[in-house]
Amino acid sequence: MASERQIGSTSALARSLLDICRSRKLMIATAESCTGGLVAAALTEIPGSSDVIDRGFVTYSNEAKRAMLGVEASTLQTFGAVSKETAIQMAVGALERADVDLAVAITGIAGPGGATPGKPVGLVHFAVAARDGRITHREHRFGAIGRSTVRTRSVLEALRMLMELARPQVAVKPKRAAATRLRPRVARAPRLHPVKRPPRRPRT
Repeated sequence: MASERQIGSTSALARSLLDICRSRKLMIATAESCTGGLVAAALTEIPGSSDVIDRGFVTYSNEAKRAMLGVEASTLQTFGAVSKETAIQMAVGALERADVDLAVAITGIAGPGGATPGKPVGLVHFAVAARDGRITHREHRFGAIGRSTVRTRSVLEALRMLMELARPQVAVKPKRAAATRLRPRVARAPRLHPVKRPPRRPRT
């Protein structure tokens, strides 16, 4: 039942994303490692998606990440394939090579093997990049919940992140200064003539 609900929510989210992108004339590219093209599959499963989806990169190996997306070898060597830095370079690489408006990247450890010190099974890094320069990164630690579930949840998160970037930005109005109830002080006019005071009586 849980997997059926996830499939249904994935389809609904994909449809909503396509509708928003279609109305705003936005094109999407995907760059996937641990999900192996599942994000692109969820989107292209819907008829008419070709007016939004440009292409999908499945870059499972480090060599593919370098050759297809331009991920720097030094990034992979220093931070590893499953890292914030690699995810961002994957998203930016997909954006530039496909010449689209939005791109999403996923790299992680779906399991059951592949864990390393500090990088457990279920760790997934996500990045989305927009043509206007916006870049968002998220890290999720799903845990050892099963390879299929990690991949399914990763697809959902990728679609959510694309949706957030696809929505039109709302301009934030500057806050008005709070009105004060205190009355402003009125400066008193100087006296033109000195006030004469009666002399003091001497004390007895």
